Amino acid sequence: MAQRLGITKEQSFHFDILKRKPKIAYFILVNHFPRQFERLFKAIYHPENHYLIHIDQEVDINIEKEIKTFLEDYSSTYLFKSENIEKGGYSMVQSQLNGMKYLLNRCLKWDFFINLSDQDFPLKSQDFIFDFLHRNKGKNFMKIVSQVRVGPYALNRVENYFQEINIGFSGIPYKRSFMKNVISHVGGQWIILTRTCCEFICYSPEVKKFEDFYRTTLNADKSFFQTVLMNTSFKETIISDGKRAVIWIADGGEVKLKPKILTGSDIDFLMQGDNLFARKFDERVDESILNILEKALETDQITNNSNGIDFDLIPTFNIDTKKSTLLDPETIINQSIQLPKQILNGSK
Repeated sequence: MAQRLGITKEQSFHFDILKRKPKIAYFILVNHFPRQFERLFKAIYHPENHYLIHIDQEVDINIEKEIKTFLEDYSSTYLFKSENIEKGGYSMVQSQLNGMKYLLNRCLKWDFFINLSDQDFPLKSQDFIFDFLHRNKGKNFMKIVSQVRVGPYALNRVENYFQEINIGFSGIPYKRSFMKNVISHVGGQWIILTRTCCEFICYSPEVKKFEDFYRTTLNADKSFFQTVLMNTSFKETIISDGKRAVIWIADGGEVKLKPKILTGSDIDFLMQGDNLFARKFDERVDESILNILEKALETDQITNNSNGIDFDLIPTFNIDTKKSTLLDPETIINQSIQLPKQILNGSK
Protein backbone atom coordinates (compact mmCIF):
# COMPACT_ATOMS: atom_id res chain seq x y z
CA MET A 1 0.00 0.00 0.00
CA ALA A 2 1.30 3.39 -0.87
CA GLN A 3 2.16 5.52 2.16
CA ARG A 4 0.32 8.83 2.40
CA LEU A 5 2.61 11.82 2.84
CA GLY A 6 1.84 14.02 5.83
CA ILE A 7 2.05 17.39 4.07
CA THR A 8 -0.11 20.18 5.41
CA LYS A 9 -1.91 22.65 3.13
CA GLU A 10 0.52 25.38 4.22
CA GLN A 11 3.55 23.19 3.44
CA SER A 12 2.12 22.24 0.06
CA PHE A 13 1.51 25.89 -0.79
CA HIS A 14 5.09 26.75 0.19
CA PHE A 15 6.41 23.92 -1.96
CA ASP A 16 4.45 25.20 -4.97
CA ILE A 17 5.89 28.69 -4.50
CA LEU A 18 9.40 27.31 -4.51
CA LYS A 19 8.71 25.52 -7.77
CA ARG A 20 7.28 28.62 -9.46
CA LYS A 21 9.67 30.60 -11.59
CA PRO A 22 9.74 34.34 -10.98
CA LYS A 23 8.11 36.16 -13.89
CA ILE A 24 9.92 39.12 -15.42
CA ALA A 25 8.51 42.30 -16.91
CA TYR A 26 11.04 43.65 -19.40
CA PHE A 27 10.93 47.30 -20.42
CA ILE A 28 12.97 47.74 -23.61
CA LEU A 29 13.96 51.09 -25.11
CA VAL A 30 14.39 50.99 -28.88
CA ASN A 31 16.33 53.82 -30.51
CA HIS A 32 18.12 53.12 -33.77
CA PHE A 33 18.94 49.40 -33.81
CA PRO A 34 15.81 47.46 -34.85
CA ARG A 35 17.73 44.36 -35.99
CA GLN A 36 19.70 44.26 -32.75
CA PHE A 37 16.45 44.64 -30.84
CA GLU A 38 15.06 41.58 -32.61
CA ARG A 39 18.15 39.56 -31.69
CA LEU A 40 17.95 40.77 -28.08
CA PHE A 41 14.24 39.96 -27.91
CA LYS A 42 14.69 36.42 -29.20
CA ALA A 43 17.50 35.85 -26.67
CA ILE A 44 15.37 36.91 -23.67
CA TYR A 45 11.94 35.74 -24.79
CA HIS A 46 9.99 33.36 -22.58
CA PRO A 47 6.18 32.97 -22.87
CA GLU A 48 5.70 33.45 -19.10
CA ASN A 49 7.41 36.87 -19.14
CA HIS A 50 6.01 40.20 -20.27
CA TYR A 51 7.67 42.61 -22.70
CA LEU A 52 6.84 46.31 -22.94
CA ILE A 53 8.57 47.98 -25.90
CA HIS A 54 9.10 51.74 -26.04
CA ILE A 55 10.10 53.03 -29.46
CA ASP A 56 11.71 56.46 -29.34
CA GLN A 57 9.68 59.17 -31.01
CA GLU A 58 12.58 60.01 -33.33
CA VAL A 59 12.71 56.50 -34.78
CA ASP A 60 11.79 56.29 -38.46
CA ILE A 61 8.17 55.23 -39.07
CA ASN A 62 9.33 52.30 -41.21
CA ILE A 63 11.43 50.96 -38.34
CA GLU A 64 8.41 51.20 -36.05
CA LYS A 65 6.30 49.23 -38.55
CA GLU A 66 9.06 46.62 -38.83
CA ILE A 67 9.13 46.14 -35.06
CA LYS A 68 5.35 45.89 -34.84
CA THR A 69 5.32 43.20 -37.53
CA PHE A 70 8.09 41.29 -35.78
CA LEU A 71 6.24 41.28 -32.44
CA GLU A 72 3.05 39.85 -33.95
CA ASP A 73 4.51 36.35 -33.64
CA TYR A 74 5.06 36.64 -29.87
CA SER A 75 2.63 36.61 -26.95
CA SER A 76 2.78 38.85 -23.87
CA THR A 77 4.28 41.75 -25.81
CA TYR A 78 3.06 45.33 -25.64
CA LEU A 79 3.98 48.47 -27.56
CA PHE A 80 4.19 51.63 -25.48
CA LYS A 81 3.23 55.05 -26.84
CA SER A 82 6.30 56.62 -28.43
CA GLU A 83 7.64 59.63 -26.58
CA ASN A 84 10.67 61.84 -27.02
CA ILE A 85 13.44 60.96 -24.57
CA GLU A 86 16.10 63.61 -24.07
CA LYS A 87 19.54 62.31 -23.13
CA GLY A 88 20.37 63.48 -19.62
CA GLY A 89 16.82 64.68 -19.00
CA TYR A 90 14.08 63.63 -16.60
CA SER A 91 12.16 62.25 -19.59
CA MET A 92 14.27 59.10 -19.25
CA VAL A 93 13.04 58.64 -15.68
CA GLN A 94 9.47 59.46 -16.67
CA SER A 95 9.51 56.82 -19.39
CA GLN A 96 10.59 54.21 -16.82
CA LEU A 97 7.87 55.30 -14.39
CA ASN A 98 5.26 55.23 -17.15
CA GLY A 99 6.41 51.75 -18.13
CA MET A 100 6.19 50.48 -14.56
CA LYS A 101 2.69 51.93 -14.12
CA TYR A 102 1.52 50.42 -17.39
CA LEU A 103 2.76 46.97 -16.39
CA LEU A 104 1.24 47.29 -12.91
CA ASN A 105 -2.11 48.63 -14.09
CA ARG A 106 -2.65 45.79 -16.55
CA CYS A 107 -2.74 43.44 -13.54
CA LEU A 108 -0.13 41.25 -15.18
CA LYS A 109 1.57 38.58 -13.10
CA TRP A 110 5.22 39.53 -12.80
CA ASP A 111 7.73 39.65 -9.97
CA PHE A 112 10.70 41.66 -11.29
CA PHE A 113 11.11 44.70 -13.56
CA ILE A 114 14.21 44.81 -15.79
CA ASN A 115 14.99 47.66 -18.18
CA LEU A 116 17.12 47.20 -21.29
CA SER A 117 17.98 49.03 -24.50
CA ASP A 118 18.38 47.80 -28.05
CA GLN A 119 22.15 47.84 -27.54
CA ASP A 120 22.06 45.32 -24.66
CA PHE A 121 22.35 41.55 -24.79
CA PRO A 122 21.95 38.77 -22.19
CA LEU A 123 24.93 36.85 -20.89
CA LYS A 124 22.81 34.18 -19.18
CA SER A 125 19.87 32.07 -20.27
CA GLN A 126 16.36 32.88 -19.05
CA ASP A 127 16.38 29.74 -16.91
CA PHE A 128 19.55 30.94 -15.21
CA ILE A 129 18.06 34.41 -14.68
CA PHE A 130 14.87 32.85 -13.26
CA ASP A 131 16.98 30.88 -10.79
CA PHE A 132 19.05 33.92 -9.86
CA LEU A 133 15.96 36.01 -9.16
CA HIS A 134 14.33 33.17 -7.21
CA ARG A 135 17.40 33.05 -4.95
CA ASN A 136 17.28 36.83 -4.55
CA LYS A 137 13.59 37.37 -3.86
CA GLY A 138 12.97 40.75 -2.28
CA LYS A 139 16.27 42.24 -3.46
CA ASN A 140 16.73 45.17 -5.83
CA PHE A 141 19.80 45.58 -8.02
CA MET A 142 21.34 48.85 -9.21
CA LYS A 143 24.72 50.56 -9.12
CA ILE A 144 24.74 53.09 -6.31
CA VAL A 145 27.15 55.38 -4.44
CA SER A 146 26.82 58.55 -2.38
CA GLN A 147 26.92 61.53 -4.74
CA VAL A 148 29.24 63.45 -2.41
CA ARG A 149 31.90 60.79 -2.92
CA VAL A 150 31.72 61.14 -6.70
CA GLY A 151 32.94 64.72 -6.79
CA PRO A 152 31.91 68.30 -7.53
CA TYR A 153 31.14 67.65 -11.20
CA ALA A 154 28.31 65.29 -10.23
CA LEU A 155 26.94 67.57 -7.50
CA ASN A 156 26.45 70.20 -10.19
CA ARG A 157 23.65 68.04 -11.61
CA VAL A 158 21.44 68.51 -8.55
CA GLU A 159 22.72 71.80 -7.11
CA ASN A 160 21.74 73.66 -10.29
CA TYR A 161 18.30 74.08 -11.83
CA PHE A 162 18.00 72.63 -15.35
CA GLN A 163 14.94 73.02 -17.56
CA GLU A 164 14.49 70.21 -20.08
CA ILE A 165 13.03 70.99 -23.50
CA ASN A 166 12.63 68.89 -26.65
CA ILE A 167 16.07 69.85 -28.00
CA GLY A 168 18.07 69.79 -24.78
CA PHE A 169 18.02 72.23 -21.87
CA SER A 170 17.07 75.90 -21.86
CA GLY A 171 18.26 78.96 -19.99
CA ILE A 172 21.20 79.42 -17.65
CA PRO A 173 21.30 76.98 -14.69
CA TYR A 174 21.21 78.63 -11.28
CA LYS A 175 22.13 77.37 -7.82
CA ARG A 176 19.52 76.03 -5.42
CA SER A 177 19.38 74.02 -2.22
CA PHE A 178 19.12 70.25 -2.30
CA MET A 179 16.24 68.42 -0.63
CA LYS A 180 16.23 68.68 3.17
CA ASN A 181 17.17 65.58 5.17
CA VAL A 182 17.93 63.65 1.99
CA ILE A 183 21.29 62.20 0.96
CA SER A 184 21.86 62.30 -2.80
CA HIS A 185 23.04 59.11 -4.51
CA VAL A 186 24.05 58.27 -8.06
CA GLY A 187 24.70 55.13 -10.06
CA GLY A 188 23.47 53.68 -13.33
CA GLN A 189 20.16 53.83 -15.15
CA TRP A 190 19.97 50.04 -15.63
CA ILE A 191 18.05 48.36 -12.83
CA ILE A 192 16.37 45.17 -11.62
CA LEU A 193 13.51 45.96 -9.22
CA THR A 194 10.93 43.84 -7.44
CA ARG A 195 7.25 44.41 -8.13
CA THR A 196 6.79 45.67 -4.56
CA CYS A 197 9.53 48.22 -5.10
CA CYS A 198 7.95 49.38 -8.37
CA GLU A 199 4.57 49.78 -6.63
CA PHE A 200 6.21 51.92 -3.97
CA ILE A 201 8.00 54.14 -6.49
CA CYS A 202 4.90 54.62 -8.61
CA TYR A 203 2.24 55.13 -5.94
CA SER A 204 3.75 56.07 -2.57
CA PRO A 205 3.15 59.70 -1.46
CA GLU A 206 6.74 59.64 -0.16
CA VAL A 207 8.07 59.69 -3.71
CA LYS A 208 6.22 62.82 -4.87
CA LYS A 209 8.81 65.25 -3.46
CA PHE A 210 11.60 63.37 -5.27
CA GLU A 211 9.72 63.58 -8.57
CA ASP A 212 9.16 67.31 -8.17
CA PHE A 213 12.82 67.98 -7.45
CA TYR A 214 14.43 65.69 -10.01
CA ARG A 215 12.35 67.03 -12.90
CA THR A 216 14.79 69.94 -13.05
CA THR A 217 18.09 68.12 -12.54
CA LEU A 218 20.65 66.83 -15.00
CA ASN A 219 21.10 63.07 -15.59
CA ALA A 220 18.19 62.24 -13.32
CA ASP A 221 18.13 58.72 -14.78
CA LYS A 222 21.37 58.03 -12.92
CA SER A 223 20.28 59.33 -9.54
CA PHE A 224 16.48 59.45 -9.11
CA PHE A 225 15.88 55.78 -8.30
CA GLN A 226 19.05 55.56 -6.20
CA THR A 227 18.16 58.60 -4.10
CA VAL A 228 14.54 57.56 -3.62
CA LEU A 229 15.33 54.04 -2.45
CA MET A 230 18.35 54.94 -0.31
CA ASN A 231 16.29 57.49 1.65
CA THR A 232 13.29 55.26 2.31
CA SER A 233 12.56 51.89 3.86
CA PHE A 234 13.83 50.09 0.74
CA LYS A 235 17.43 50.97 1.56
CA GLU A 236 18.13 47.55 3.09
CA THR A 237 16.89 45.70 -0.01
CA ILE A 238 19.40 47.20 -2.46
CA ILE A 239 22.40 45.34 -3.83
CA SER A 240 24.84 47.79 -5.39
CA ASP A 241 25.20 45.89 -8.63
CA GLY A 242 23.17 46.46 -11.80
CA LYS A 243 24.20 43.00 -13.10
CA ARG A 244 25.45 44.62 -16.32
CA ALA A 245 28.91 44.15 -17.81
CA VAL A 246 30.27 47.44 -19.15
CA ILE A 247 33.76 48.58 -20.09
CA TRP A 248 34.16 52.31 -19.52
CA ILE A 249 36.52 54.40 -21.62
CA ALA A 250 37.48 58.06 -21.55
CA ASP A 251 35.29 60.36 -23.62
CA GLY A 252 37.27 63.57 -24.10
CA GLY A 253 38.70 63.70 -20.61
CA GLU A 254 39.42 61.83 -17.38
CA VAL A 255 36.01 62.60 -15.89
CA LYS A 256 33.62 62.14 -18.79
CA LEU A 257 33.31 58.47 -19.72
CA LYS A 258 31.32 56.38 -22.14
CA PRO A 259 30.70 52.63 -22.53
CA LYS A 260 33.00 50.91 -24.97
CA ILE A 261 31.41 49.19 -27.97
CA LEU A 262 32.04 45.54 -27.15
CA THR A 263 33.77 43.36 -29.74
CA GLY A 264 35.04 39.83 -30.11
CA SER A 265 38.20 40.75 -28.19
CA ASP A 266 36.05 41.27 -25.08
CA ILE A 267 34.52 37.79 -25.04
CA ASP A 268 36.73 36.49 -22.19
CA PHE A 269 35.64 39.39 -20.00
CA LEU A 270 31.98 38.69 -20.73
CA MET A 271 32.22 34.92 -20.29
CA GLN A 272 34.01 34.93 -16.95
CA GLY A 273 31.80 37.45 -15.18
CA ASP A 274 28.66 36.96 -13.10
CA ASN A 275 26.61 39.64 -14.84
CA LEU A 276 23.24 38.86 -16.42
CA PHE A 277 23.49 41.37 -19.29
CA ALA A 278 26.10 43.42 -21.12
CA ARG A 279 26.26 46.64 -23.13
CA LYS A 280 26.98 48.34 -25.50
CA PHE A 281 26.86 46.40 -28.76
CA ASP A 282 26.84 47.75 -32.30
CA GLU A 283 26.62 45.19 -35.09
CA ARG A 284 27.93 47.80 -37.51
CA VAL A 285 31.20 47.81 -35.56
CA ASP A 286 31.40 44.08 -34.76
CA GLU A 287 28.63 41.55 -35.32
CA SER A 288 30.80 38.56 -34.38
CA ILE A 289 30.42 39.19 -30.65
CA LEU A 290 26.63 38.85 -30.91
CA ASN A 291 27.02 35.66 -32.96
CA ILE A 292 29.28 34.21 -30.24
CA LEU A 293 26.89 35.11 -27.43
CA GLU A 294 23.87 33.73 -29.28
CA LYS A 295 25.67 30.44 -29.85
CA ALA A 296 26.79 30.30 -26.23
CA LEU A 297 23.25 30.86 -24.98
CA GLU A 298 21.92 28.13 -27.27
CA THR A 299 24.41 25.61 -25.90
CA ASP A 300 24.55 26.92 -22.30
CA GLN A 301 28.28 27.45 -22.57
CA ILE A 302 28.38 30.75 -20.70
CA THR A 303 29.83 30.14 -17.26
CA ASN A 304 27.13 30.17 -14.59
CA ASN A 305 29.11 31.17 -11.51
CA SER A 306 26.85 33.55 -9.62
CA ASN A 307 27.05 31.54 -6.40
CA GLY A 308 29.39 33.24 -4.00
CA ILE A 309 29.49 36.44 -6.02
CA ASP A 310 32.38 38.77 -5.32
CA PHE A 311 30.92 42.18 -6.10
CA ASP A 312 34.40 43.77 -6.07
CA LEU A 313 35.77 41.41 -8.72
CA ILE A 314 37.59 43.44 -11.38
CA PRO A 315 38.83 41.55 -14.46
CA THR A 316 42.19 42.45 -15.98
CA PHE A 317 42.88 42.98 -19.68
CA ASN A 318 45.74 43.34 -22.09
CA ILE A 319 47.95 46.39 -21.74
CA ASP A 320 46.34 48.29 -24.63
CA THR A 321 42.92 48.03 -23.05
CA LYS A 322 44.26 49.11 -19.67
CA LYS A 323 45.71 52.26 -21.13
CA SER A 324 42.39 53.36 -22.60
CA THR A 325 40.02 52.36 -19.81
CA LEU A 326 38.95 54.22 -16.67
CA LEU A 327 36.63 53.48 -13.79
CA ASP A 328 33.22 55.07 -13.95
CA PRO A 329 33.29 57.66 -11.13
CA GLU A 330 29.55 57.16 -10.65
CA THR A 331 29.98 53.52 -9.71
CA ILE A 332 33.14 53.58 -7.57
CA ILE A 333 32.33 51.71 -4.40
CA ASN A 334 35.82 50.79 -3.19
CA GLN A 335 37.91 53.97 -3.17
CA SER A 336 41.12 52.01 -2.79
CA ILE A 337 40.89 51.00 -6.47
CA GLN A 338 43.59 52.68 -8.52
CA LEU A 339 43.03 54.53 -11.79
CA PRO A 340 43.39 54.00 -14.69
CA LYS A 341 44.64 50.43 -14.65
CA GLN A 342 41.45 48.51 -14.04
CA ILE A 343 37.92 48.08 -15.30
CA LEU A 344 34.80 48.05 -13.22
CA ASN A 345 31.52 46.40 -14.15
CA GLY A 346 29.02 49.22 -14.14
CA SER A 347 25.85 50.51 -15.68
CA LYS A 348 24.83 53.21 -18.07
